[in-house]
Amino acid sequence: MLRLIFLALLLAALPAPAAAQANPSDAVTLQPGDVIRVLIWREEDLSGEFLVDETGAVTLPLLGERKVNGTPMRQLRDQLIAAYREQLRNPSITIVPLRRINVLGEVNQPGLYLADPTITLAGAIGLAGGTSPAGSMERVRILRGGQVVQNRPGAAVALNTIDVRSGDQIVVGSRSWLSRNAPYVVSTALSVTTLLITLASR
Repeated sequence: MLRLIFLALLLAALPAPAAAQANPSDAVTLQPGDVIRVLIWREEDLSGEFLVDETGAVTLPLLGERKVNGTPMRQLRDQLIAAYREQLRNPSITIVPLRRINVLGEVNQPGLYLADPTITLAGAIGLAGGTSPAGSMERVRILRGGQVVQNRPGAAVALNTIDVRSGDQIVVGSRSWLSRNAPYVVSTALSVTTLLITLASR
């Protein structure tokens, strides 16, 4: 009897199976400017990356235009499976939401990048290879819709806590002249000091 009670208590203490845990990406919603990567098993011609236009719609093979903005990923996947089932037999579909981010300025590989929706400002700069030797993480700006929404946030806020959106332009500025030329300034100052001491000792 004691053995049965102990077994019951042990089973009750075990964590829930991993399959029962929610996938965080299922709650992600799409906005204009985002991209969805649709992967349909054994259907390469129907798979690909599709841009969410300014009206919040994407144009998909066989299905045409469909509104997707504001729809959670799990719900969107179920909708596409139901829609493609009319054309395909038991379609298996994977959807990956992506943000389109432009990283410019003093980075090693400036350009347009597709990134996971959870990416932060620091992660976006990392995608571009990090700052160049002349770049400064304390001189970063985010432009959104032509407006500066973040300016030098590194001075007060950790860059890995700042979210970015599709269409954002991240501009990494240069370090100050003194910071970039510190070795030269120090060397010059030492040379001048040495010269003055030499002259004074004569």
